[in-house]
Amino acid sequence: MAYNSSQDGQVQLSLLSTWLGHVDPANTYWYLSASPELMAAAGQRLESYLGAPR
Repeated sequence: MAYNSSQDGQVQLSLLSTWLGHVDPANTYWYLSASPELMAAAGQRLESYLGAPR
């Protein structure tokens, strides 16, 4: 969701981590999973950041 709405993923992870009661956001990564849609959005953002032609 964060990628599609242009929200900062790290901020959203910190919010989720706090909500789950984790002291370290790294412990929250275990609850996340990659979906084809998320990976495609991440790839598009990376290409845009690197300036790769489409």
